[in-house]
Amino acid sequence: MDLIFATGNKNKLLEINKIIPKNIKIISLKDLKFKEDIPENENTIEGNAIYKAKYISKKFGLNVFSDDTGLEVDALDGEPGVRSARYAGEDCDSTKNINKLLKNLKNKSNRNARFKTVIALIIKNKVYTFEGLVEGVILKNPIGKNGFGYDSIFSPLGTNKSFAELSINEKNIISHRSLAIKKLLNFIS
Repeated sequence: MDLIFATGNKNKLLEINKIIPKNIKIISLKDLKFKEDIPENENTIEGNAIYKAKYISKKFGLNVFSDDTGLEVDALDGEPGVRSARYAGEDCDSTKNINKLLKNLKNKSNRNARFKTVIALIIKNKVYTFEGLVEGVILKNPIGKNGFGYDSIFSPLGTNKSFAELSINEKNIISHRSLAIKKLLNFIS
């Protein structure tokens, strides 16, 4: 089976390719020479995932899946949530997002948070969604060199490390994205 993964994020593509079995061929947007930015204007993580999948499905007419992921912090009423990638502004980067998050948590004792991924799959014009959730805490300082986004400040429950201290294979055992992908794989098999 061929599936387009509707993302321009090379880190997400790398993680997914480590999980997907060999009988499924992942086609990246780069493979399709697609360079547009797909809008992320929906109010929910699920809404963004569905929109991106529909956008690419309509453009190419092939089976497609997309994901949207957000970090939800309890003490910040679920922020940054759906705005996680743009938390510090439209032209920000991970460092600016992390700095803003840590600043907003400076005087907060509750550092509980969760990573949430929703994957939207479109096969034969039908939309299916799969969710992965990982509970954890926000660290006071970034730790680790692996991963991307907020990985250096998120420590999943049951570990004493940040996601950025784990190898990609270790992260894929417990991550929100891998949990959602495993649900997708169970569905299509």
